[in-house]
Amino acid sequence: MLPVGSLLGFESTLLVAYLAAAVALILAPGPDTMYVLARGLQGPDAGVRSALGVATGVLGHTLAAALGVSALLKTAPTAFTLLKYAGAVYLIYLAAQALRTDEFDPTTESHEGGSFRRGVLVNALNPKVALFFLAFLPGFAGSGPGAPTRMAFLGALYAGVTAVYLSSVALASNRAGQLLARSRLSRGLQYVASAVMVVLAGTLVV
Repeated sequence: MLPVGSLLGFESTLLVAYLAAAVALILAPGPDTMYVLARGLQGPDAGVRSALGVATGVLGHTLAAALGVSALLKTAPTAFTLLKYAGAVYLIYLAAQALRTDEFDPTTESHEGGSFRRGVLVNALNPKVALFFLAFLPGFAGSGPGAPTRMAFLGALYAGVTAVYLSSVALASNRAGQLLARSRLSRGLQYVASAVMVVLAGTLVV
């Protein structure tokens, strides 16, 4: 059992079950992973910054779940629909920016500005993550006076795993981008990245 988890009253089996569910969601391809993957092509710093931004967005979802905002999204279909479309529009905006500036082309100069902020927004506007936290955090955190603290711990744990995994994705993507930069395929990478963003935007509103 994790030492902190023990202090908060978590059973070993409960934490293992939570980590298994969290890792399964983190490893599943989605807007967060694809965005960091694309940013990794731009440069290692931009990719890692994006990964940390996504992890910070996770902490925002944790706070929202603790305050009951995620529950509101579930019970208010209009608000949930608006969040989905906002996320889709933002991904399309990022796709357009990639084509306009060639920011995901590994042969161009790296532009790190905004990577962290955009990573936060990509995660914050992902309604599927919000619903995951609504469904899992209260159940694992339990009830009672210590529930908010336990929920915060579980959210921070999820954010930490997210940061480590997506940083690894960013570094691997950068390495692949460096290899592709020596071939004719490099010029099409920004188009591929943009297309992925558009496809993901479509999945959010389905």
